[in-house]
Amino acid sequence: MKKVKFIYNPNSGEKKLAGKLDSIIRIYQKNGYTMIPYRLDYDIPAGASLEDVDDSYDHIVICGGDGTVDLMVNELKRKNIDIPIGIIPSGTANDFANALGLEHIPEEAIKNIISSKPKKIDLGRVNNKYFVNVASAGMFTDVSQKINNDIKNSFGRITYYIKGMEEAMSMREFYIDVKSEEVNYSGNMYLMLVFNGKTAGNINLAYKAEVDDGYLDVIIFKGMPLPKTIPVLIGVLKGEHLDFETDNEILYFKTKKVNIKCDDDLITDIDGEKGPDFPLEIECIKDSLSILGIEY
Repeated sequence: MKKVKFIYNPNSGEKKLAGKLDSIIRIYQKNGYTMIPYRLDYDIPAGASLEDVDDSYDHIVICGGDGTVDLMVNELKRKNIDIPIGIIPSGTANDFANALGLEHIPEEAIKNIISSKPKKIDLGRVNNKYFVNVASAGMFTDVSQKINNDIKNSFGRITYYIKGMEEAMSMREFYIDVKSEEVNYSGNMYLMLVFNGKTAGNINLAYKAEVDDGYLDVIIFKGMPLPKTIPVLIGVLKGEHLDFETDNEILYFKTKKVNIKCDDDLITDIDGEKGPDFPLEIECIKDSLSILGIEY
């Protein structure tokens, strides 16, 4: 019998996974798999979930939101485990799963994982930490860190929009220095995002991004006059496509590697969790992860 490791975060999203576990186990057993479940817990290091994982496992399933996927991908890289993974999106936003076009219904997601072949995708890496979807700094970017998990689980993505509007009421510019092969920029900004995926909080910003092109998509909202700032930020919160070609106040470029410095007391965010301190060395690691469940 083939083995699969099933790692799940019981606190993700609206905590509905528990009622689906029996169905998931049944599907795996019908397809000739032995499923080894592991429940992530705040009191136990996440790496403990991988202690028994070796080449005898066919694949690993991660069930949770972007933060859970990010956490487990970093553990896999730290332990040099190169086994295909499947993802069952069960978080509040599920930005990375949406960028991959993954199924959200757990039973259907498992069927897709079992029937598919692995697809290589890119990862981002900032300093020594990997990210699956986005690394960011500035306005809005630590919103997920500021929202109580119970409130987030109860009210879902609307909490992101409410907190985002609160942030917009106290706008502040930050001075950054950006260097890459494509762009050098020194100046003020409100918000900086470096995407491997496409969306942040389900807001479609990096709609030109691809998860397997070997590049990261960088979007920087420069410091701008207040009369222009408000409509731009409202457009961002509404998920409207930005006109990168004609708007001189928004810097957009694709890159394999970028270095960013900031002397301000600015917190970074990696897939909804606190990221490393500045300076940042951010690069795209091409074909770094094998994903199951992606439709070709």
